[in-house]
Amino acid sequence: MSRVIVVTSGKGGVGKTTTSASFSMGLALRGHKTAVIDFDVGLRNLDLIMGCERRVVYDFVNVVQGEATLKQALIKDKHTPNLYVLAASQTRDKDALTKEGVGQVIDGLKEMGFEYIICDSPAGIEKGAQLALYYADDALVVTNPEVSSVRDSDRILGILQAKSKRAEEGMEPIRENLILTRYNPERVEEGEMMSWDDIVELLGVPLLGAVPESEDVLNASNAGVPVILHEGSPAAQAYEDIVARYLGEERPQRFLTAEKKGLLKKLFGK
Repeated sequence: MSRVIVVTSGKGGVGKTTTSASFSMGLALRGHKTAVIDFDVGLRNLDLIMGCERRVVYDFVNVVQGEATLKQALIKDKHTPNLYVLAASQTRDKDALTKEGVGQVIDGLKEMGFEYIICDSPAGIEKGAQLALYYADDALVVTNPEVSSVRDSDRILGILQAKSKRAEEGMEPIRENLILTRYNPERVEEGEMMSWDDIVELLGVPLLGAVPESEDVLNASNAGVPVILHEGSPAAQAYEDIVARYLGEERPQRFLTAEKKGLLKKLFGK
């Protein structure tokens, strides 16, 4: 049975596309046939992070409007045979997507045997974001540990609970999970960031995992590789843990507490 997962947040620049790329890659590396769809019509970044921008011939809008088939538009990932990318259009308007068209694409992916369908949502709460979450079974709500990001995530949670297909049809609610990005426990201790437990209490959503602040995320994006493939990186370890927990494995939370400094570090700094 297929699961449709929306990666969402109210605020831009919090790491949704980075999360979509690494989460979908993590599922595929574990043997699950996975598709990841870029809903950010007009901007399109997912194909850059996945390193397949030169192979985009047909896009999501082409499929919705009947100008190409799903098989023509899906791009097979270079690293695993289980992962496919459906890129967004750079030249169309967000109104090119319709609820019925998106539903047909998702149904088509289910018929093709995809176990997981990841919907990489654009920022905000407008039409594109609402279409990305409408058919979702699960939601990964991505937020940074800052007040404005958490507040916007709270608003998205309200939309998930009120405007999804599951909500409209009185079905079991979307299963919500929280992912904290750019988390730095040292800055939390210094009062520069919100703590993870305060954020969980405010949003009322279980924490799937925290991704530490790391230059590896930017370096991986610039190289066109999901950061989960960056071996030895704390960010890669964090996303591996997030995928494992999503799939039901027990893994202790990491990257939530500051490293205790020894006497020399306290005296002389890092």
